[in-house]
Amino acid sequence: MSELRLARERGHASHGWLDSWHSFSFADYYDPQHMGYGPLRVINEDRIQKGSGFGTHAHRDMEIITYVLEGALAHRDSIGTGSTIEPGDVQRMSAGTGVRHSEYNAAEGLTHFLQIWIEPELTGIAPEYEQKRFAPEEKRGRLRLIASPDRHDGSLLIHQDARIYAGLFDAAERAGLELAPERKGYVHVARGSLKVNGQALGAGDALKSEDGRLTLESGRAAEVLVFDLPA
Repeated sequence: MSELRLARERGHASHGWLDSWHSFSFADYYDPQHMGYGPLRVINEDRIQKGSGFGTHAHRDMEIITYVLEGALAHRDSIGTGSTIEPGDVQRMSAGTGVRHSEYNAAEGLTHFLQIWIEPELTGIAPEYEQKRFAPEEKRGRLRLIASPDRHDGSLLIHQDARIYAGLFDAAERAGLELAPERKGYVHVARGSLKVNGQALGAGDALKSEDGRLTLESGRAAEVLVFDLPA
């Protein structure tokens, strides 16, 4: 079973300083058919104008992954960590018992990024933060594991039985992912285009799949995130 979710069908919010597309119900966007997918609760595609950003706000009991596509994002939080996230960087923040943080555009132009929320298996843990860079050559023509519950292959830690992969695909480059029984996959195209299990996807499109295997091919400047999730 598979289901295509087109970019234009997502929720949209435009605030001048922020343009945001919501793959799942978020803030003022509510769609009972799109409340999440397994523990994957949020994929927001955000574009923040120069000199703008999210002021200090609170989270708890959520795994928050930030993936920057363009520009730079400055992060500061209440557990004493701070950094600038640039393309190629992946940041993971486990909100746990509670954390407050801010995110601001640190670039000279637009900052374009994805913010992903995954519900944790355990609640009430101490807040955590980490960030790692994954070079383009690690993702070129393959699916590079960037987050997992066991830090496998140098991935970031998330407190959920979920795995996130990132890949870059052009022309004849091709990759596949086998999903174990009782698992399901979610493919989100961050930019460019490619085919997933024979279906054409463009920027912002996504495919939900419980077919057991995901095949990615025929990319055109494609950057993609793939989620292996518990059913």
